[in-house]
Amino acid sequence: MKLKLIYLLFLTLLPLKQAEAQEARTLFVQMPDSILPLLTEVNRADCIDFLDSHMRAQVTNRFGTRSEMTHLTPDYIAIDMTARSTWQMKVLPLATADSSATAQQVICTISTACGTACDSRIRFYSTDWKPLPTEQFLPAPPQKEDFLMPKPDSVDTYRYRDAIQRADMNLTRIILSPDTCTLTFTFNTPAYLEKEAADELKPFIRRALIYEWDGRKFIPRRQ
Repeated sequence: MKLKLIYLLFLTLLPLKQAEAQEARTLFVQMPDSILPLLTEVNRADCIDFLDSHMRAQVTNRFGTRSEMTHLTPDYIAIDMTARSTWQMKVLPLATADSSATAQQVICTISTACGTACDSRIRFYSTDWKPLPTEQFLPAPPQKEDFLMPKPDSVDTYRYRDAIQRADMNLTRIILSPDTCTLTFTFNTPAYLEKEAADELKPFIRRALIYEWDGRKFIPRRQ
């Protein structure tokens, strides 16, 4: 009888255990090497151990250079992969209509490479690191036109038109907030242009576009 009661108690508590949200650190260590080839599983675990010990989280990566984890919270990780590249990860809560369902989460990662200008790539994964369609969680990413402000009345039409035509690429830096479920998009094309062209374009560029997580997807914040 006692064993039966213990078994029933185990079955009762099991859904509660399953419903617990997974932390970024656990998911990061469990991540397949193919997601972030520069770091080994030992590298990833060492970064977390160093920060837990209040040490600088620098490791020697597969290329023999230094990578450093700069932020670690229950749902966020940021790493300086190289001198010119960064990687961010955010564990996002996924809303579900069934309140009794197990905890739902989706992983968002941002890879940023910097040359003359920085450019980012965003990806989404399930908690077992299966790739998910980006358009499902970011259905309306900002386009070049979204960063351009309307022509001010005080500016000559030809000057305005000439300036924005120089923005022939959409180089965008994306930042995940460590504190909130938001994305910040910055238009980096001016950094790619020659100084004169960049100076003509900059007055007509919005400083940043903010997208907020609504439980299912990122949507633009109302300006």
